[in-house]
Amino acid sequence: MSEAGHDDHDPSTFTTARERLAADRADTLARAAALGRDYDGIVAANALVAVDDEHDPEGGSTAFERAHVATLIAQTREHLEEVDQALQRLEEGRYGQCEHCGAAIPPERLAIRPTATTCVHCASDPLRSRPA
Repeated sequence: MSEAGHDDHDPSTFTTARERLAADRADTLARAAALGRDYDGIVAANALVAVDDEHDPEGGSTAFERAHVATLIAQTREHLEEVDQALQRLEEGRYGQCEHCGAAIPPERLAIRPTATTCVHCASDPLRSRPA
């Protein structure tokens, strides 16, 4: 039996997943730091000038850029949370088990989406589907 309690997974699958998730986490933290610097730079640049988004020709694009970077920061934080939850499932022996039906998540799916929480069947079911 594997770490997740399934005969379907080879233990090396979980070692590979742990390595992939750790690398993904490091990349995500670096991306979050870079986006944070970008956002701080936008805010600092706007603080130096009196910005009136309604009348300043650059105001609209500055507001859009700030909103765009803020959205990317939120998406990055969400992804980091998904990675951390996947690492937690690995530690608890629940990694690779569908949260809906309890079946093993195919190794091919985990290779593509290491943070997946559902098997292919449950992920494709419109009544159960939610991001996995």
